[in-house]
Amino acid sequence: MLIAKTPIFAGCLRFGVVNVRRVRFSVSSNMAKSKFEYVRNFETDDTCLRNCYIVVRLDGRNFHRFSEQHNFTKPNDNRALGLMSRSARSVMEDMEDVVIAYGQSDEFSFVFKRNSTLFRRRASKLMTHVTSQFSSSYVFYWREFFGEQPLLYPPSFDGRVVLYPTNHNLRDYLSWRQADCHFNNLYNTVFWTLVQTGGLSTAQAEDRLKGTVAADKNEILFSEFNINYNNESALHKKGTTLIWTKQNETVTKCIKVSNEEEEKEVSVIRSRRRVQAHYCDIIGEQFWDEHPDILEDDAH
Repeated sequence: MLIAKTPIFAGCLRFGVVNVRRVRFSVSSNMAKSKFEYVRNFETDDTCLRNCYIVVRLDGRNFHRFSEQHNFTKPNDNRALGLMSRSARSVMEDMEDVVIAYGQSDEFSFVFKRNSTLFRRRASKLMTHVTSQFSSSYVFYWREFFGEQPLLYPPSFDGRVVLYPTNHNLRDYLSWRQADCHFNNLYNTVFWTLVQTGGLSTAQAEDRLKGTVAADKNEILFSEFNINYNNESALHKKGTTLIWTKQNETVTKCIKVSNEEEEKEVSVIRSRRRVQAHYCDIIGEQFWDEHPDILEDDAH
């Protein structure tokens, strides 16, 4: 007891009881780690195959309801489409391994380069990161596009990961999504024209369009409403394609002139990679001929 009250006690503890307790704690820690670490064995290996393009596609969940409650313009709301593109650009700027992204309506597809090692190519990591980055950006940039109109509740997006081993497969995928954009936009354009201009109810418009093909829809627009579908916005007909481009910009720098104390302003041109939007056909050859750096050689 006397020792415990003297300054020498600190030294006694250092050489005695304290060291013993530290050893016991360390052993106990290791035992606890080895005892519970087995649960990691329940995780599945979701590493994406090498030499494949990784595509993460996001779709809005219950966006029909979301668009109605936020009074989206029919058949297309340019504010909403702009917000989708802005959110997609945020994803690409955060994950530069995305070489191209394509979006329409409430969906966006992100294509990662073949040799990407981001997140060790784990599908779950890639999908959740893209989804969270996109969703948070959608909320963050809402006011930039919708002004004072309030966001009533957070939007929700689901995601999936698909692998495409060849350029042909990838281009067919993107062509499929753009063909879907054209099909949906043509239908929606005719449908809402019949409702908003033609005075039909939504049920009547739906019934009117049953069994019609593209030529029939174009004829309804032209003969009844004097609308040439070919003149409709390319954004609505073709969707949005985002790619990286190099752009030169002029910046002003201050440099010190030799043997002088004062600084001098000079203009410097530098090249930067930026995400650029295109509203064009990506099914044909022209787009890919103009941007050969997007796809990698299948031989590699």
